[in-house]
Amino acid sequence: MNNAIQINEHLTTTGQVIPKQLEQAIQEGFKSVLNLRSPDELGFSQNEQQTAEALGLHYTNIPLKLEALNEELITNILTTLEQIPKPAVVHCAAGMRSTGIALLSIAIQEGLTPEQTLAKARKLGFGFFDEVKFYPRLKQLFVDYVTKHARVAV
Repeated sequence: MNNAIQINEHLTTTGQVIPKQLEQAIQEGFKSVLNLRSPDELGFSQNEQQTAEALGLHYTNIPLKLEALNEELITNILTTLEQIPKPAVVHCAAGMRSTGIALLSIAIQEGLTPEQTLAKARKLGFGFFDEVKFYPRLKQLFVDYVTKHARVAV
């Protein structure tokens, strides 16, 4: 898929997808789409679920608005992400929320520290958490969530 970032063999993130990209997703072996956009966002595709399901993709939409982001919502999204068929495409408008969620998922599963997770984000080209002036609350929530929920690697 164009403009997609493969986080690992199970998760790929991207910005808003169009029908052609959903067709590509099927051809590339993806089984699910997790849409983190809210229906009231500009550019939300009203037909995405219908298109995805017609192609045979499992489709889930859990709106993730940054101003409403909290631990409960993150846990709900991560639980859903764990349960949907893989490999999965996780998307939002520009790929920031979807990549953040995918990185949280990996951090929890692999027992990564916040520092290791942020390093992984930078390695993938997503250093947006370093821009503290833009998203200080988001970065702090991310760090706190990883610290609290990461399974300690033994």
